[in-house]
Amino acid sequence: MNNVTDPAEVRSGGRVIALVPAAGRGERLGEGIPKAFVTLCGVSMLRLAVDGLIESGVVDRVVVIVPADRIDSVRAELPEGVDVVAGGAERTDSVRAGIAAAEDADLLLVHDAARALTPPSLIARVVAELRAGRDAVVPALPVSDTIKTVDLLGAVTGTPDRSELRAVQTPQGFTADLLRRAYAAADSLATDDAGLVERIGGRVRTIVGDPMAFKITTPLDLALARALANDEPIEQ
Repeated sequence: MNNVTDPAEVRSGGRVIALVPAAGRGERLGEGIPKAFVTLCGVSMLRLAVDGLIESGVVDRVVVIVPADRIDSVRAELPEGVDVVAGGAERTDSVRAGIAAAEDADLLLVHDAARALTPPSLIARVVAELRAGRDAVVPALPVSDTIKTVDLLGAVTGTPDRSELRAVQTPQGFTADLLRRAYAAADSLATDDAGLVERIGGRVRTIVGDPMAFKITTPLDLALARALANDEPIEQ
């Protein structure tokens, strides 16, 4: 008798919890407030990101991690049932706080609030790959620019083969056990969850990302996002 269990069968009913770290104080957008709370059409990027997770239909619970002084205001803004917890000084600290609040998770997603226009269909595809037996899944797009490596003085040290490069997006998905182990071994400066999984020997699978999942980081990104959110033509 074969006692081997199909991973897809095991995960078909697994609980999916999405973490949205939004405790950063960064104000690179020039709006005078942390970027997660900057609005598109009157709705914060954080709320848009959370709505996308919910609309995907594949997320059982959402945990948002914010500055301690914003917990009450964020709870009032977000849909009922979304958990809001205090984050830390660094992104790694905030994700750890989210992981601690998701003890019942079988599968974990980590999603950037700054990727506010991420299509729900992309989120569903990440979860589908996890349920099919993948341990770590990230959406990614081919790199269109030529990339150079440089030294501390700015001198070019190499030109990587563009065909092997990908720009990684979120949500990044993991089995809960794998992400917990990766964060147990993480330092405080990490900015990429899949990178932490790679450090402990985890194998990360990429799937085709979506241009709408771009990260809103600069004023130009924000102008594009606002135009897209308004469904307005973009001037060339």
